Amino acid sequence: MGQEDSKAPLDLQEHIERLEKAGLLTRIQTPIDKDAELHPLARWQFQGGLQEDQRRGFLFTDVRDSKGVEYDIPVAVGVLAATPAIYAIGLGVSEDQIGDVWVKAMANPIPPVEVETAPCQEMVITGEELRQHGRGLGSLPVPVSTPGFDSAPYFTATLCVTKDPENGIQNMGTYRAALKAEDRLGVRMASRLSGAGGYQHWLKYKKLNQPMPCAIVIGCAPAVLFTGPQKLPIDTDEMAVAGGLIGAPVRTVKCKTIDLMVPADAELVIEGLIDPDLLEPEGPFGESHGHVALEDFNMSMQVTAITRKRKPVLVSIVSQVTPSESSVLKRVAYEPLFLEHLRHHMNVKGIRRVVMHEPLTNIRKVIFLEFEKGTPQSEIWRGMQGAATLQAQCGKVVIAVSDDIDARNADAVFWSIAYRANILEDLHVTPYRSGGHGPKSASKSAEGTLMIDATLKAPMPPLALPAEPYMTRAREIWEELQLPALSPQPPWHGYSLGDWDDSWSGFAEAAIKGDWRDTGQQTLARRRGSIKPETPVRNVETQPERK
Repeated sequence: MGQEDSKAPLDLQEHIERLEKAGLLTRIQTPIDKDAELHPLARWQFQGGLQEDQRRGFLFTDVRDSKGVEYDIPVAVGVLAATPAIYAIGLGVSEDQIGDVWVKAMANPIPPVEVETAPCQEMVITGEELRQHGRGLGSLPVPVSTPGFDSAPYFTATLCVTKDPENGIQNMGTYRAALKAEDRLGVRMASRLSGAGGYQHWLKYKKLNQPMPCAIVIGCAPAVLFTGPQKLPIDTDEMAVAGGLIGAPVRTVKCKTIDLMVPADAELVIEGLIDPDLLEPEGPFGESHGHVALEDFNMSMQVTAITRKRKPVLVSIVSQVTPSESSVLKRVAYEPLFLEHLRHHMNVKGIRRVVMHEPLTNIRKVIFLEFEKGTPQSEIWRGMQGAATLQAQCGKVVIAVSDDIDARNADAVFWSIAYRANILEDLHVTPYRSGGHGPKSASKSAEGTLMIDATLKAPMPPLALPAEPYMTRAREIWEELQLPALSPQPPWHGYSLGDWDDSWSGFAEAAIKGDWRDTGQQTLARRRGSIKPETPVRNVETQPERK
């Protein structure tokens, strides 16, 4: 299969065109300050109370900096994953196919093909030109992500390509990169347990006392960039997995100044060498765990070339406090990965859905599992243990609920804990887990895992809301009256939880019809004496009446 057969967009600008046709792109044509205004404007989509389906990708076409410098390169924000719908367009599939596409791509990778000439190398800046003021990194409209806290403009939507010096296998990761000089970047690759593949490569170059080649790709086919945040095995050829996502080989080209292969249709590529020994202070920077990461010593990258299209688009992502574009980018890929692991690798019975809690907690720390009613408790606990141990950074808190609970609604999860979990029997804490992704100001003591079985373990009375037909009819009236727009969250109607009798359905029908007097006549005939108030009727009427 060739690229012409792919359903997925083959570069960033084709993807942006598709978003615009789908009504998922907003063009901002007024002058915007990239240092103080651009990211705060995009951030309001996530902090302003909008529903997820109201978010859009933004394309800023008149970008300035705080000194008034104008840039001829547009900046795109939110175009990769402001919503799952935007992410799905990047793969050329519907939202409900995202998980299947990932599973198939990992099982059926398609190796890349090398080309001699590439759009990403239409313009090449090297040597002395690279070091001139405003000609190197300063020529690019890199935004400040967290104005008021960040120490510099940062590349955020990166695909950082490195290569294992022992086996030659490339790795692609999404790591932040701070502008330090026209030809220097500060690059942070996570060094924690289950951290960056690029960091593992750097350790090997450190032993060899050789600088590590690194190519930072900014803007490429979304399917290629989506492999960066995904935690694939370190020796996986991620370019081949990207080919599996696209359904065709990714076109690659050799960098101009280092021995690495990069996507040929990328918007721009920053080539360079990372020092194997000397680290440079980097930060502060507003991180995806929702706190500002303070100043750390991190990698120092000497830029050797900037290559780009003649008319590129610079892409950035909204990160920091979740929900954010960064968390959507991970969530829509992680959830099917976890479900696949539980369902097919561990053969957990009854597992229906994995939900990684997004608001504020950033998907990694809190995981909800939805199970079919009647699933054996042994399977529920196996599922929770599997979710807590698949990745060291994920699953500090794992809560199991029955599938009548929408785990995207944290209020419903708390309701389930309140009424379906016996804290003496259904809660388990295991010690000794990695602290995972989070601020370094916190305690360094050993962490643990909390697991709660909040599933329905026995029949219970119905949820006390009007039944669905009546809520649906009332909503029709609401909308006819042009009252404020509703955004229902399940549960928004009552439903049976197993503890219910047909005679009570008859009473309910009679009440709706105004025939409550008939019910009163029935209950009059059932009166009993010598019984304490609040005694359940079924505890008495199943036994013969005493004379």
